[in-house]
Amino acid sequence: METWRSFWRLSGFERGIALEAAACLPATWVGLRIAGFRRWKGLLGWLAPRVVRDAATSSASLEETARQIARMEEAAARNLFFGTNCLEQSLVLWWLLRIRGIAAELKIGARKDLNRFEAHAWVEFHGAILNGLGEEHLHFSPFEGQTTSMGTETH
Repeated sequence: METWRSFWRLSGFERGIALEAAACLPATWVGLRIAGFRRWKGLLGWLAPRVVRDAATSSASLEETARQIARMEEAAARNLFFGTNCLEQSLVLWWLLRIRGIAAELKIGARKDLNRFEAHAWVEFHGAILNGLGEEHLHFSPFEGQTTSMGTETH
């Protein structure tokens, strides 16, 4: 019940982001399992219009908007009826930013810890991490060629 009260205290913009994220997170969970990463990311990129923000919009204003979107997406992920991982959450955040003309980058990194291979995904805007709690991304080396911004994938 408290979650609903908190939801209705949000601005209309924030509620919209939370609802979009709540719909896109389960779709991404399914899409990754059926279509795979490249195809699902390609579909998300195709669904997003290629709108570029007006040059008059300040970088600080865009960063604050990007952080607000990231907070709403993280809140939606926390309140879903199932858990999502960093890749699913990062893909959704990347898409939510992209459809608003914010050129963020999807980063995927890896590390080897003892005998285990681990991977992690996060989203950056002008080098600032938008999602994730803390600095876990610092322990992962980003894959070259996997960074995706507003344009096409670099190889």
